[in-house]
Amino acid sequence: MATTTAARPVKNQAPKSPRAKRKFSPKTLVIAVSAWALAALFLAPYLEMIITALRPKSELRDRTYLPENFEWANFIDVWKESELGQNLQVTLTVAGGATLLVLLVSLPAAYYTARMRYRGRKIFLLLVLVTQMFQPTALLLGLYREFYQLDMLNSVWTLILTNAAFNLAFAVWILTAYIGSIPAELEEAAMVDGTSRLGAMVRVTLPLALPGVVTAVIFTFISAWNEFVMGLTLTTQPDKQPLTVGISNFIGNYTVEWNYLFAASVVAIVPVVVLFAFIERHVVSGLTAGSVK
Repeated sequence: MATTTAARPVKNQAPKSPRAKRKFSPKTLVIAVSAWALAALFLAPYLEMIITALRPKSELRDRTYLPENFEWANFIDVWKESELGQNLQVTLTVAGGATLLVLLVSLPAAYYTARMRYRGRKIFLLLVLVTQMFQPTALLLGLYREFYQLDMLNSVWTLILTNAAFNLAFAVWILTAYIGSIPAELEEAAMVDGTSRLGAMVRVTLPLALPGVVTAVIFTFISAWNEFVMGLTLTTQPDKQPLTVGISNFIGNYTVEWNYLFAASVVAIVPVVVLFAFIERHVVSGLTAGSVK
């Protein structure tokens, strides 16, 4: 006698969303509050800078945190009453030129160092690292005398060369680590198919090393953008000075035009913030280059 068992209907259970399982523990709450407090601590100076940039001149000495009237014309006046436009153009030229020059030199050097096992390779990498320990101010007198004899003071090319020289070592170091983490077998496979070593480097290695290249680009660009000492020493004409030096011109011997000073500072940081926001993910992946093989 055969017995049949009726199949039980299977209930369609909707998958639980990951958010439903997440529970906020006291530890998570403390970490979140601490993170927001730390972020507020770092963002407070920038907020104060923006508020002061919008404060009228008659309210600069008031004790109130927010001004009664926001003076948006400060950003217009700072362009009309100073060489800020020329300073911004000089800084863009210097930062872009120094970044391009660093890439043209550091990419071949890093590729050769990462792929070839030549005698003195470790010493070369050690020397590259040691050059990062020198401060630009230690070489200031020698550089000024050199460019003075070459009649290259108040020149954009002078600032490009000096900024590229001081950032070249970092670019070579980080690109060497990143290219070294890319398997060489990928290039060998491309060369077996008939591609030259240069073609394999351009078509295979460089696209894979893009996060490291972007990291070198952003650090070189920001370093050249924020450079002050060399620009102050090697340039004396107001229209030839970079933006960092132009901002300091609002500080006089007896008075400081705080509203214009902070308005110019806001103009100076906006391009860097926008640039970093677009390529931040590449910078994070580039900094971890070579950590895992």
